[in-house]
Amino acid sequence: MHFDDQLQRYFGTTGIDSLPPEAVEAGIERMRVDLGLEKDRGRRFALWSLLFLLGDAPDLDVAFKDAADRDAARNFMELTERG
Repeated sequence: MHFDDQLQRYFGTTGIDSLPPEAVEAGIERMRVDLGLEKDRGRRFALWSLLFLLGDAPDLDVAFKDAADRDAARNFMELTERG
């Protein structure tokens, strides 16, 4: 999953800064639905990561059943906070 591809898929553009708030909310809602339906671990992580960057990711224990996935998400959170 490429970042720009995901932005295009859920928001119809790679420049979401220019979108009205309701369009951003609608894209986030679609992402949350897809996250709930996704079975592939890598795709789930990619969706959760983008939701995290947008400030709307579900809690780790809700998003990831596997402890290794939760640890990877914690690492991602720490890396983004440093950067």
